[in-house]
Amino acid sequence: MAETLGSLIDKLSIKSIRYFYLEKMAVSTKSKLAKKDILSKLKILKYQKNMLLEEIESFILLAIQGKATLRDQKLKLYNKPSLVGRIGEVTTLARAIDNLTRKNMQLWRLEDEARKDAPLSEIGKVKRKIDFANQQRNDLIDKVDELLQGKIRKFSKSKKRAK
Repeated sequence: MAETLGSLIDKLSIKSIRYFYLEKMAVSTKSKLAKKDILSKLKILKYQKNMLLEEIESFILLAIQGKATLRDQKLKLYNKPSLVGRIGEVTTLARAIDNLTRKNMQLWRLEDEARKDAPLSEIGKVKRKIDFANQQRNDLIDKVDELLQGKIRKFSKSKKRAK
């Protein structure tokens, strides 16, 4: 799969969520050895986030120049095909990015819920929620890519008319 803005934003939101939870762990951890390990991971994660932010900036410039892959639709189906695309009306790039970030936060919470000591029947119910949320996540990644492509096309047309 080629990197697209949607996939890069997805990675950034996951790294940001991970950073948030590691920071919370660092504050609450009493063991100096464990805290040192967490702080080391935070340092690595901060570097990775900075590299990803640079990659996003570069990607946008390349996309405007027509030198980047704008869309690479996911072909993953976590649910019945009738559930694909059920992300509501998302008409702006900013809203798609916000929804994608919130969907990743929901997935994080669901994964935590699935790891709890619970009866298998309860874990199965959570797993179905995870599958549906993952489908929505992939649909939102595609929506980010679609909306960016639309913005770039509009920009290119207006640029050609101005000449």
